[in-house]
Amino acid sequence: MYVKYLAGAAALALAAGAADARDMIFPVGEGAFNWKSFDDFKAAHDLKGQTLTIFGPWRGEDQVLVDNMLAYFEAATGATVNYSSSENYEQQIVIDTQAGSPPDIAILPQPGLIADLAAKGLVTPLGQETADWLKENYAAGESWVKLGTYKGADGTPQLFAFPYKIDVKSLVWYSPDNFEDAGYEVPQTMEDLKALTEQIVADGGTPWCIGLGSGGATGWPATDWVEDLMLRTQSPDTYDQWTSHGIPFNDPAVVGAIDEFGWFAKNDTFVAGGSKAVASTDFRDSPKGLFTSPPQCYMHRQASFIPSFFPEGTKMGVDADFFYFPAYAGKDLGKPVLGAGTLAFITKDGAASRAFIDWLETPIAHEVWMAQKSFLSPYKGANAELYADPTMKKMGEILLSADTFRFDGSDLMPGAVGAGTFWTGMVDFVGGKSAQDVANTIEASWPK
Repeated sequence: MYVKYLAGAAALALAAGAADARDMIFPVGEGAFNWKSFDDFKAAHDLKGQTLTIFGPWRGEDQVLVDNMLAYFEAATGATVNYSSSENYEQQIVIDTQAGSPPDIAILPQPGLIADLAAKGLVTPLGQETADWLKENYAAGESWVKLGTYKGADGTPQLFAFPYKIDVKSLVWYSPDNFEDAGYEVPQTMEDLKALTEQIVADGGTPWCIGLGSGGATGWPATDWVEDLMLRTQSPDTYDQWTSHGIPFNDPAVVGAIDEFGWFAKNDTFVAGGSKAVASTDFRDSPKGLFTSPPQCYMHRQASFIPSFFPEGTKMGVDADFFYFPAYAGKDLGKPVLGAGTLAFITKDGAASRAFIDWLETPIAHEVWMAQKSFLSPYKGANAELYADPTMKKMGEILLSADTFRFDGSDLMPGAVGAGTFWTGMVDFVGGKSAQDVANTIEASWPK
C-alpha cells in the first residue's frame, strides 16, 4: 500500500536528502500536517529566553531526525533546545541524576532503568492529566499508561514517563512473489499460520528461517518469539506478572509459551537447515533464505529493523513484505503487539520541561518525524498519511490496531536473566532440552 504524500514542498525537501539540524524542513501551513496543533501550542507557550536541555539515545543520522522535530518546538516556544547524547547513555543518565546535574528531559529505551530512577526520587511525576491523555489518545492507551507507570520514592505508583517513538516486533517477513507462485495467502490467525506452516511442508517446501546467532548475545531472537507467544496464549496481566517475577519463570504459562516456540523451531521439517541449525545460524543471515531461488524458506519472524540485513537492492513491498504475527482466533486475547521504544521523562522540573511533555501531546510533534523516517506512533490523532514510506505506514497501522501493547519482556527483567540466562536457555531449548528444564534453570537464576 503506497502513501499519497501530501506535503508538497516537504516532499522535495526529503528527496534532496537529510536536512541540516534544526532546519524546519516542512514549511508551516503547507501540506497535510496538523498545523492548528502547532499554532495552538505556540499561543499557549511562551518560553523566550529559556533553555531546555534534553539527553537522549539518538546519535548520527537519528540525531538529525530528532533535531528536525525539535526545530518546531523551538519555533513555537522561543526556547533554545540543547540536545545531547552519549555512546553509554544508560550509564551517563545515572551518573548525571545522582550527581545532581541532570538534563531537564531525558529520553531512554529502558523502562526498567527509568523505574529505578523514579524509585530513588530522581524523576518528576507527570500527573493524572497526562495519564488520562495517553489512555484516551493512544491506541491501546491503557498499555501505554502501564508502561510509563512506576513506584516513586514513597512507593506510590504514578505516571513518570511518556512513550514517544515506538518500534514493532510482531512481524512476519515474506516474499510476495514466492507466496503468489505457491498460491499461499497471508494468514489472518495463528491457526491459519500453523496450517500454512504445515501446508508448505506438504508441498515440499520449508516454511521458516530462524537464526539465534548473535555473538555474545546469541539466543535473544528466541526471547522475542516467546514474548510474542506469551501475549497470544496468556492475558496481558499474566505477561506483566512474568516479566516482574510475580509468577515464577517456570510457571506453566511460561513453559507453555516456550513449547509454542518449539512447535515452530524444533521441527526439522519446519526450519531451513533443520532444528540443529537454529542456534548456529546468525540472525543477520537467517532472512536471506527468503530471497534464494528456489526459496530456502517462506517466512521469517523478526522486528522492524531486519530489512537492514536483506540483500542489497531488495525493494520493500515488491521483493519483501510483512504481515502481523497473528493472534489465536480461539483465545479471545485481541490483537496484542510486542515492541519497544523510547520514553521521555522529567529529571529537572520547570516550565520548559512541562511544555515539552505538552508538546508530545500535539499531532505535529509526531507528524514531523513520521514524515521523515524511522518513526512509529500509536497517537490516533496524528495523520498516518504522512508516513514517509508505505512500509512505515503499514507498521503504523499495526500499532494503531493493537488492543494491547507490551514492551520487550527481556528488557524488563533483571539483566542476569533478560540478557543472560533467558538467552542461553533458549539456545539449550532448541538444542534439545525440554521447556520445563530450561524454565527451571532460568527461574533458579533470578536474583533473590
